Amino acid sequence: MTTAFYSHPDCRGHDMGDGHPECPERLDAIDDHLSRHRPRRGARTARGARWSNLADLGLAHESRYVAELRDLLQRIAADGRPRAIDADTIAAAGTWQAVMRAAGAAVAATDAVIDGTVENAFCAVRPPGHHATRAQAMGFCFFNNVAVAARHALDVRGLERVAIVDFDVHHGNGTEDIIANDERVLMVSIFQHPLYPYSGAVPLGTNMVNVPVPPYTRGPQVRALIEENWLARARRVPAGDDLRLGRLRRAPRRRARPARPGRGRLHLDHRADQGGGAEARSAAGSSPAWKAATTSARWRAASPRTCAC
Repeated sequence: MTTAFYSHPDCRGHDMGDGHPECPERLDAIDDHLSRHRPRRGARTARGARWSNLADLGLAHESRYVAELRDLLQRIAADGRPRAIDADTIAAAGTWQAVMRAAGAAVAATDAVIDGTVENAFCAVRPPGHHATRAQAMGFCFFNNVAVAARHALDVRGLERVAIVDFDVHHGNGTEDIIANDERVLMVSIFQHPLYPYSGAVPLGTNMVNVPVPPYTRGPQVRALIEENWLARARRVPAGDDLRLGRLRRAPRRRARPARPGRGRLHLDHRADQGGGAEARSAAGSSPAWKAATTSARWRAASPRTCAC
């Protein structure tokens, strides 16, 4: 099994200030983890994250929003003066380059898996994206990388169905805002509630399977909720690790049988736990109902603190 590893130095240039939990060190956490836990099977090939294009961003975001955010970030890049987008989301001189690499990597990873050149792809990129709505940056997020990749798979590459798995301590309100009631997309998610952004208890569309859980929910309960709620709609659910910035904890890790890659089936998966990045992989099975993606965002702050990823 060959896994493409996408990253770019530009993703480290986005810096929201000392002490901010969404920091360049998240990428160091991924590198450290991979250096300690190299896969026993398969090979990893490094690829540079490509530059996104505005047309792909426009598949998930309003064109006016894309243009206004581009102009703002380019002005900040030129004058070097950071601006606060909201209370905890700050645009800095390197933000424009980082957001374009992050979204571009998600699209490139999706293309690589669809084309069959690799079976899996992991994108070590930042900033994250699942709080960015169609027309608003928030919660550390500017463009919604997962939604951009999903719409690219559907509208550009011609897939019929995409499944998005959002496994995160926070609800992916931005992704839900973008794809709610798009019946080509199934989104399943689990998150602590109540917690930022204080949404998700009532799904916005019939294609959403939201599972809000209270603080201190343990692994066995999470597993049961996933089996009861997700598996009726999605045949494959990725396992998760610690959700360190809230009060959810995983069950003990179990050895799982590796899935055989399926033809044309791709899952888009957002995960927030121990690093910051995105993953795309082909999935087992040949269900005619769902073809499509996994983009997994993994991250870790320097210390456990409440934040939005």
